Amino acid sequence: MDRHTQRMTLMAAALLVPLATAACGSEHAGQAGSGTVSPEPSVTGTDWRIQSITTHAGTDHPRSTAHLSLDAKTGKAGGRLGCNHFSATATVRDGHITLGSPTTTRMMCDASLMRTERTLLGVFNSTLKYRIEHRTLTLTCANGTIIQAVARK
Repeated sequence: MDRHTQRMTLMAAALLVPLATAACGSEHAGQAGSGTVSPEPSVTGTDWRIQSITTHAGTDHPRSTAHLSLDAKTGKAGGRLGCNHFSATATVRDGHITLGSPTTTRMMCDASLMRTERTLLGVFNSTLKYRIEHRTLTLTCANGTIIQAVARK
């Protein structure tokens, strides 16, 4: 291969590598073809809306506004359990979240919201494993309960 052909081959490779790298990332939702890669949200500082709760009895998709957020600076978790608001101590480390005893408001709501709330109260005073994938937070509890939440925009 002559020197000119080598130079042209190297220039083509230099142009193609960035294009191939961009094609391997995930694009912002709803912006097909944007070419920008969106990083996964952080477990702390993100408001997570609870989508599903799976227990030994099955999977529930709460029709409530259950959500949670974790604040690394204050070491607190807060949000809504379905009916009542809560706060608790929270430590995030090495793929785990340790939750302390919750403090809650004391409102009564319909049975489905209270059922969601009772299930969620069962994860406090424990350590949960977490992972984030495709803007979805999955919490796995020692008792087998799995909670999935999506990052709110």
